[in-house]
Amino acid sequence: MSKSGGRRQETGGRRQKAGGRTLSHVDAAGRIRMVDVSEKVPTAREAIASGRIRMSAEAIRQVRGGALKKGNAIETARLAGIMAAKQTAALIPLCHPLPISHADVQFRPVVDGFAIEARVRTTAATGVEMEALTAVAVAALTLYDMAKAVDKGMVMGDIRLVEKRGGRSGTWRASGRRSSR
Repeated sequence: MSKSGGRRQETGGRRQKAGGRTLSHVDAAGRIRMVDVSEKVPTAREAIASGRIRMSAEAIRQVRGGALKKGNAIETARLAGIMAAKQTAALIPLCHPLPISHADVQFRPVVDGFAIEARVRTTAATGVEMEALTAVAVAALTLYDMAKAVDKGMVMGDIRLVEKRGGRSGTWRASGRRSSR
């Protein structure tokens, strides 16, 4: 057994612990597992995530003006983000496949690029936080792909969960929440 920063990882068939709690994605033998949510009652759930992409003035001008050779970067990135939300379980190993009832990705121009916000809804036994985060990340990556001929130095980041609603834990909001709506 080793101790590090308040986290304890046990081996030899015992469950892993973090901060005194048993980890939900590790079984009694220490093997990774998908959490069983079959006994949970499906409820309405929503998650909002945000992020940013920073780019050169020329890239901003071309994206905003619809002048990129690849086409409309914002609409392509919006579609990519929505598609990514629907495919999250195929990308993140322990995510449950969920019936997404709504996914939306919005872009807000900012001085150095774009702020991105994704809103995802479902009625299920588990939440859609990962779907919203994935939508933002893939939307940013798609903007990068669309504009990389103009600016290879774009920076994507600040991806975070802004708000979640539903389920046993109820509503959670990040402090200092900013929305692109």
